[in-house]
Amino acid sequence: MHVEAGRDGNTVEVDAAGLSSRELNLRLRELVTAGATHIKLLNVAGQRYIGSDLDRPVTLEIFGTPGNDLGSFMDGPSIIVHANAQDGCGNTMNGGTIVVHGLAGDITGLSARGGKVFIRDDVGYRAGIHMKQYQERCPVLVIGGTAQDFLGEYMAGGILVVLGLTLGSGHRHRANFVGTGMHGGVIYLRGSVESQQLGKEVGVAELDDQDKALLQGIISEFCGHFCMDPRDMVAGPFIKLYPRYLRPYGPLYAPTHRGAQGQVPRWKVPG
Repeated sequence: MHVEAGRDGNTVEVDAAGLSSRELNLRLRELVTAGATHIKLLNVAGQRYIGSDLDRPVTLEIFGTPGNDLGSFMDGPSIIVHANAQDGCGNTMNGGTIVVHGLAGDITGLSARGGKVFIRDDVGYRAGIHMKQYQERCPVLVIGGTAQDFLGEYMAGGILVVLGLTLGSGHRHRANFVGTGMHGGVIYLRGSVESQQLGKEVGVAELDDQDKALLQGIISEFCGHFCMDPRDMVAGPFIKLYPRYLRPYGPLYAPTHRGAQGQVPRWKVPG
């Protein structure tokens, strides 16, 4: 393993070639504990759990393709991937930011309960599954392209934005079962889907002024990471997908419970 300190003493380069996931993550924790604030990981090739459980304001730049569960359980760091990411990116993250300059795999943002994940291109299946919000923590997942089936499945909170930038003109999103089991949170979808692509728990609404203001801020942040112009994206067209029922499976456990329905929630990023 080759480690080289940067000029300012706080930037460190680590050559990850040949390192196991355990070896690389152990070295990362040692460097962060020693006070490194900017770590560049070179020649990354599938090592898993990079950035997992880190809770200090360090920036990790990854050159290569990280393995599964990038940034899982992390609370505070920023991770920038100059390539694609694999499955489970942002798994159960509490805070911080993940920026991927490419594609991401399945279950991106799985059970995220805070922080922000920005994917420049497409993602796989079950993106945003079981995202949740607790008090002032509100996860945000932004997908620049499109997603596969079960987008936002069992979503319990947070904000999921799909921009459709990789779709051809006039093409709709391909995902089926969007929002299946959704009982919290909100999905903003730029482009179109057919009604049969949505879970039965999902309602569709037009954006109001508060939605537009929220989206403008999120899209501007997304574009800042990828050197894009936000103006055309903000113009839409967008639809808002929201949960029609707060407890869609409540009757399975409490037969007399019908659950609240028919209300279109309003959303904001806390803090």
